[in-house]
Amino acid sequence: MLASIKSLSSAVVIPFLKRGLLLLTTVLLAIPNVGWSQSNSQTITSVSPKVVKIFGAGGAKNLYAYGSGFLVSPQGHILTVWSHLLDSDTVSVVLNDGRRFEGKVVGVEPPLDLAILKIEADGLPCFDLSQATSVGPGTRVLGFSNAFKVATGDEPVSVIHGVIAARTTLTARRGAFESPYNGTVYIVDAVTNNAGAAGGVLTTREGKLVGMIGKELRNTQTNTWLNYVMPISELSDTVEQIISGRFTTKKTDEDEDGVSKKKPRRYEAADFGLITIPDVVARTPAYIDRVLPGSLAEIAGLQPNDLILFVGNDLVQSCQMLREELGRLQSGDPLKIVVRRDDQLVTVGMTVPKKSVE
Repeated sequence: MLASIKSLSSAVVIPFLKRGLLLLTTVLLAIPNVGWSQSNSQTITSVSPKVVKIFGAGGAKNLYAYGSGFLVSPQGHILTVWSHLLDSDTVSVVLNDGRRFEGKVVGVEPPLDLAILKIEADGLPCFDLSQATSVGPGTRVLGFSNAFKVATGDEPVSVIHGVIAARTTLTARRGAFESPYNGTVYIVDAVTNNAGAAGGVLTTREGKLVGMIGKELRNTQTNTWLNYVMPISELSDTVEQIISGRFTTKKTDEDEDGVSKKKPRRYEAADFGLITIPDVVARTPAYIDRVLPGSLAEIAGLQPNDLILFVGNDLVQSCQMLREELGRLQSGDPLKIVVRRDDQLVTVGMTVPKKSVE
């Protein structure tokens, strides 16, 4: 038996977890009787260098501190899902060969559940988004990701094989599933959407780019899980806009001479009835601790434990950034706040109240 295993040209070993129940310590995918061929080994060799491991914020509230992404430009642009991992200024990105880089968020689009990171590197192997393919039910596919944090250095990412079961809209399939993305998805007949797998890549058996693996998505009524992938065709336009710099960016707070242009702070969270958690570290996430009775926040529907992600169109990555964004508001301004509530994005609106400013 050992001799036969050693004779395989490419053995890919991954852990297999079925939502909390460890069924097998490892699953050997390179098994001849499932149609695994030399072409699959070539695909794995070709695709794996384009997939990265991402390590960022996490640990609190049982949030994983690891995830996946894949390179979409030779200059180090990485496509991944938009998640709590990116709540810090930078994240750690580890390439297939073990090289470690500091990754910076250059753009996010919450309705598409995507983010683009950038590392300072060049000449990297990457996917060409224009060469992505559309597939139909029955297509045999491979999913590449850092599921369960198997890879931390130069270890290969995990690979799982399956077939496309259906192409549909997540809105139609969603029901009690909670997700900010409600566009077209591929439903995969394989357990692809594991812890840490979000942001990984799905390809055909020949290595053609198909889509990005979505987050873990569970039906809150039946406790069942959905394995889905977002087609690249749904994401490519936004990705290209972010990479080219044509996407809406945050305005600078300094003039050409580097002098601060910030105006005196007019409003604070308490003016809207929001009390955030204590700002005890440099990057304390803007979680709501309390909502004052009868306040604008309560009327708008904000709740304790909501994580404030956007004020208007500006990304909020900490309590300090929340203070800065609220401090720029003026009386009568429309105010839109986007929060993460469990696994769902919630948008609320209100009007900035009148307030005398000394």
